[in-house]
Amino acid sequence: MFRLFSMTKPITSVALLSLYEQGRFQLTDPLERTLPAFRDVRVYAGTDSDGHMMLKPPARPITLQDVFRHTAGFAYGGYFDDTPVDKAYQAAGIVYDKLDSPAELVGKLATMPLLYDPGSRWVCSFAHDVQAHLVETFSGTSFAEYCRRTIFEPLGMRDTVFGIPEDRAARFPTAYHADASGALVAYRQDEDPYNRFTSSHAFGGVSLSSTGEDYLRFAQMLLNGGDLNGRRILGPKTVELMSSVALPAGTPYWTPGKSYGLGVEVLTDPAQAGNLGSPGSYGWPGLASTWFTIDPHEDLIAIVLTQYAPRDVPFDEEFKTLVYQALIR
Repeated sequence: MFRLFSMTKPITSVALLSLYEQGRFQLTDPLERTLPAFRDVRVYAGTDSDGHMMLKPPARPITLQDVFRHTAGFAYGGYFDDTPVDKAYQAAGIVYDKLDSPAELVGKLATMPLLYDPGSRWVCSFAHDVQAHLVETFSGTSFAEYCRRTIFEPLGMRDTVFGIPEDRAARFPTAYHADASGALVAYRQDEDPYNRFTSSHAFGGVSLSSTGEDYLRFAQMLLNGGDLNGRRILGPKTVELMSSVALPAGTPYWTPGKSYGLGVEVLTDPAQAGNLGSPGSYGWPGLASTWFTIDPHEDLIAIVLTQYAPRDVPFDEEFKTLVYQALIR
């Protein structure tokens, strides 16, 4: 069993999209309609001569679509950047190891300034944790229970759980990280970030654990257009929407030749991305050097599961090259 970290995110998006299919919301709905705490949110506009943050009203309200595609204005509390807004998150305790639930996270997040105007940028953020709280709000049940009942049980994902349950701890490989010199070092038991996650501390951005077989079931469901072995999780058009580029034209993304859909990265131009692949393939990585892609053109799913943090991007890219060079006609 493996710590998925951010490979939790696509599952969270599928959970919320299943409620979208039930008519609980539209993507164009303002977030404040469902979560009124965001009604008075302000946007970071620099600092004054005394070092205090200046704030302005947002150019437009945050929409549910923004929350899906990381264009809401949220930051990630220093996990990637060190902006004044990220530092404010840290000071407010908006980091996973200090939070108890998506509801607590959202309550604090609504008091923070946005990093940018909604829709104007793409920034990886706590947006999937807002999604998890939206799942709870629309469904009337906990995020963990909704995922279990709506995704895991129907797909036969028997080994997909939150955190490291005591009765399965022996099945988890040792996690590693690099020290200051670059040497490989095993995480001590007391410093494993997954010790905090359980079904009672279930977050939408991280916290799930799974096996290769289970995650393959999830990915195969998406490749099949939302169905696996007669159990339908999403409709084909919803999967198509999820895996289509959702960012406004011209929005910069992490990597050339790629963009973002509703919870997944989408390959738009393999030549610009600098590796083999098919336009329209999609997936997402995790902090511990886990990664998956779904390629509808090749009827292909590729998954790599290791436990080394931070993510080894060159390793993921080499794995992708090896997968695609093996394809012959």
